[in-house]
Amino acid sequence: MFIPELIPTSGREVIVLHARTGENPCCADLLFPHLKDVQVDNVTEAEDGVVVTARTQTTRSVCHHCGTPAARRHSRYRRRLHDLTAGGRPVVIVLEVSRFFCDNTVCERRTFAEQVPVVTRRHGRRTALLHRLLERLGLALAGRAGARLAGLIGLRASRSTLIRLVQALPDPPVGQVRVLGVDDFATRRGHVYGTVLIDMDTHRPIDLLPDRQAETLEAWLADHPGIEVICRDRAGAYAEGARNGAPEAIQCADRWHLWHNLIQAIERSVSRHRSCLRDPHPELEPAPPAPEPKGSTRFADRTRAKHARIHELKDAGHGIRSIARQLGMGSGTVIRYVRAETADELLWGQWTAKPSMVDDYRTYLHQRWDEGERNATRLLEEITAMGYRGSYGALSAYLRPWRVPQPVTAAAPSVRKVTGWIATRPDRLDEEQHLHLKAIQARCPELDALARHVRDFAVILTQRQGQDLPAWITAVRADDLPSLHGFANGLERDLDAVTTGLTLAWNSGPVEGHVNRIKMLKRQMFGRAGFPLLRKRVLNAH
Repeated sequence: MFIPELIPTSGREVIVLHARTGENPCCADLLFPHLKDVQVDNVTEAEDGVVVTARTQTTRSVCHHCGTPAARRHSRYRRRLHDLTAGGRPVVIVLEVSRFFCDNTVCERRTFAEQVPVVTRRHGRRTALLHRLLERLGLALAGRAGARLAGLIGLRASRSTLIRLVQALPDPPVGQVRVLGVDDFATRRGHVYGTVLIDMDTHRPIDLLPDRQAETLEAWLADHPGIEVICRDRAGAYAEGARNGAPEAIQCADRWHLWHNLIQAIERSVSRHRSCLRDPHPELEPAPPAPEPKGSTRFADRTRAKHARIHELKDAGHGIRSIARQLGMGSGTVIRYVRAETADELLWGQWTAKPSMVDDYRTYLHQRWDEGERNATRLLEEITAMGYRGSYGALSAYLRPWRVPQPVTAAAPSVRKVTGWIATRPDRLDEEQHLHLKAIQARCPELDALARHVRDFAVILTQRQGQDLPAWITAVRADDLPSLHGFANGLERDLDAVTTGLTLAWNSGPVEGHVNRIKMLKRQMFGRAGFPLLRKRVLNAH
């Protein structure tokens, strides 16, 4: 097998293992340091791995049931234990252990088998090291992924084995909790939710509850007295459960949830004043018709006019759907015009002018157009009196290239974009965003008041000036901002917890981090495992 040799290298002695065939247990302490408490007889190679034969040398042991020392040996027998791999090959330890008599007359056990630390476990067919490694694989990767990784490193464990090992883990002790973090997480979003409880001092998850009902949280708090502060979101069920289960504890509303709820109120307020987001522009006087290109046709003229108009709107920031809606065209047609760099790309072949009955009245129509007549119906009546026998559609199509389109303006900013501008610190807006927001506030007094209240609330939140919150609520109600009034009413219903959250340094940031980790674990299990397995993985992962 292996013969150790000490070789000095750079001032250090390095152990080099020389491989040889045959049986040689002299290096077992180096290869299997956890077997130092037993006598290794030999190490052999088999077809399916490495077999280590060993035996214990103890003459005394302690009964695992009553703790009484025992020295009378009953018998010896062999146990076959799977161990960690050696060089990527499976290792089996054939260990001969003793069975002792228990001399305690009141003990239920007559005989018991001795256990070797780190090596054996009661009724176990794996060493304690291998058992611990498989538990870690199950906690980190769950069933299928853990079984695949175990196979790659030479361990034999099915997905069901890994899951059983995880589910058999004991729950870590809760201990004395001073500050508790509470938040919900989705096991099936929109249908089933649970509750995660975090020790805010150690940032360690201490329990998972199967729902987010007030009664469940109340019962847990009643079983774990001594909690001084409860950090939670603004859910009414958690407020009621904390109030009933731990009436002496201080409830602290999370600042992130307060700001998130405020942004939702900002978005609703901006949406109510959507018309103020667009910059008004004066209408331009229509210009006289431009001279037609030589050899052009009405189809080519319409194509060039549409192409120019579509590209003007596109350059101004309008989207495909917006352009199609304004011009009454299909989205596919608009996309085709946008992709064409020039109008000539849309004109297939050489278009020749087709005779039209309107051509005979072109000079008269130019004269009336220069005089300011733009009504196609009146022009139709006039040229009909002159002998025109065509249709209104032909005349309207003839006049379309002469009409000057409405002036192109930049697209109005979206509601979400304006909401972001209002909710961002003014010194973090670039110059263009600042000018846009300033122009919107100048056009809409309600949005100007909204931005002012948001900045005041941001000061209260960041500088933790919870004592100024009642004055802020009073100032909000003096303005016509219904969405912000609803936000203020919600603050008043939970005023004590909100004021505490805006005063103390506690927040639910660590809780949100664990909620994100729970989402990762849940997706990793692909929804095929229930709440008990998820709870074991969350609580024992540390």
